[in-house]
Amino acid sequence: MPNIKSSMKRVKVTKAKHDQNRMKKSALKSTLRTYREAIASSTPTSPELLQETIRKVDQAASRNIIHKNAASRKKSQLMKAFNAAK
Repeated sequence: MPNIKSSMKRVKVTKAKHDQNRMKKSALKSTLRTYREAIASSTPTSPELLQETIRKVDQAASRNIIHKNAASRKKSQLMKAFNAAK
């Protein structure tokens, strides 16, 4: 445990940001899982669901939750799955 006041604050802030990032990453994974389940089930998938999922991936990349190349790869995989399901 740090003794310096600013170090104590850094520990608190880092823990709070870590928890926030974990929640956002978990929400992103849930969105991706929902989309994949919609594609896997033979229900007609809507472009709105694809757009919403891509929007979440872009937001995660812009907030440095995931790397921009990882976001690009995920979007490409989503589009490929969407086009294959048509």
